Amino acid sequence: MPDEDRKRAAHRALVDRVLNGEGEASAEDRGRAFRNDGLSPPLDVLIGKVVERPAQVSEADLAAAKAAGRSEDQLFELVVCAAVGRSERLYEAGLAALAEATADERPDHAT
Repeated sequence: MPDEDRKRAAHRALVDRVLNGEGEASAEDRGRAFRNDGLSPPLDVLIGKVVERPAQVSEADLAAAKAAGRSEDQLFELVVCAAVGRSERLYEAGLAALAEATADERPDHAT
């Protein structure tokens, strides 16, 4: 198997595991965290920060999510899902940009 295929397979396995594997958080909540979409407060604030401004995640954000009934294990899983979801979007955007940038180099590209 070529190296790039192994990388893609490993990436797909990671995404599948965080979304569909066993866990304390529901698969539905993990999917929402992965997409950073549809989470209720205060979890939406925490996950939004993980995705967009990770350096701004605070103890208060975690405490608010715990006070809303989430366990530490659930929060860990949801934070991991959010981070993997963000990396998935960046990975796909990078692949698309690379494909666009190299389109001119392909022999079948008409000018």
